[in-house]
Amino acid sequence: MPKYVIEREIPNAGQLTQEELKGISQTSCGVLEEMGPHIQWLESYVTGDKVYCVYIAPNKEMVREHAQRGGFPVNQVNEVAAVIDPTTAE
Repeated sequence: MPKYVIEREIPNAGQLTQEELKGISQTSCGVLEEMGPHIQWLESYVTGDKVYCVYIAPNKEMVREHAQRGGFPVNQVNEVAAVIDPTTAE
């Protein structure tokens, strides 16, 4: 199944409290539970003004539907073409 990186512009995202991040995570997980097993949230990276989320889903439309249902912004949805790491150099 395809993997996607979602870019979300959220002003001051890096200043969100642990409690705020927990609430966002709970909302996301609730929507995912409603949508069924075909979409999975793997992890997210919180930076100054953006959050980058990694999802597995059958298509971009399902990723966007999750965001719409949860009230999350979506600035870009990019399908991962390949994953590299230091072992790629071996």
